[in-house]
Amino acid sequence: MLFNNVSSKFVALLPTVVCVPCFSGAPWDLEVLTGLDGLPTRTMRLPEALTDVDAYANFLAEQVHDLDSYVLVGDSFGAVISLALAIRQPKGLVGLVLSGGFAANPLPRWKGVAAKLSRFANGALYRHGTLRFHASQLASHFDAAAEVPQTQTDYRHLFVQNTPRSSYTARVTSVTHFNLLNDLALVRVPTLVLTPADDRLVGADAARQLLDGIRQSSEIVLPKTGHMFRFTHPTLYSNTIRAFLDSLQPVDASAHSVAS
Repeated sequence: MLFNNVSSKFVALLPTVVCVPCFSGAPWDLEVLTGLDGLPTRTMRLPEALTDVDAYANFLAEQVHDLDSYVLVGDSFGAVISLALAIRQPKGLVGLVLSGGFAANPLPRWKGVAAKLSRFANGALYRHGTLRFHASQLASHFDAAAEVPQTQTDYRHLFVQNTPRSSYTARVTSVTHFNLLNDLALVRVPTLVLTPADDRLVGADAARQLLDGIRQSSEIVLPKTGHMFRFTHPTLYSNTIRAFLDSLQPVDASAHSVAS
């Protein structure tokens, strides 16, 4: 592991693994991600009703302002937020993991229109109409035989419990005109593009765009996984992230102490 001390004068600083929530807005369940055991971690709940990705990036910047060294690990919508912050080249950022993310709105026109209509769906129509449709787009044929089997009902329940209709609509609005394709070269840290084998929501082109635009990027496709692989395959998912973290160059904590 490269974070071990390399000399008596070198004190390795473990970067904090900052786990950025998906579209539901719910904080990550870090206890099930055993591959991250022993590392400093941090997660949060997304704020409600923001209609702009940059506003989410501002929020994330506030969450990491006290960290000397950190890696952003964004899942789905969280990857979008993490990317939006990473192009600003914030101090302390040493790595980036984009899990099921994208650099530009990946939704076909008909899906975008359907999502926008969520603002007119209140109460039961939102819970049983909009969220049922959304859950169907998240699901994969690999989910039933996964490490932690999940169903469309499980995905809908995640959103019912964590995502008010106003926030769902606001997040849809935030990605409608989202496009960072021309800014990807501004990402200057090692980047892992973590891709499921079967992604009905985002599609295969999204990962290719990230790899083409980010200089220090590489991709790992997790076999027999779908868009919700953080939930269905927590061991494989977290072990893959851990291997990437172990590959990063260590940061000298003593240098930070002297600087402060």
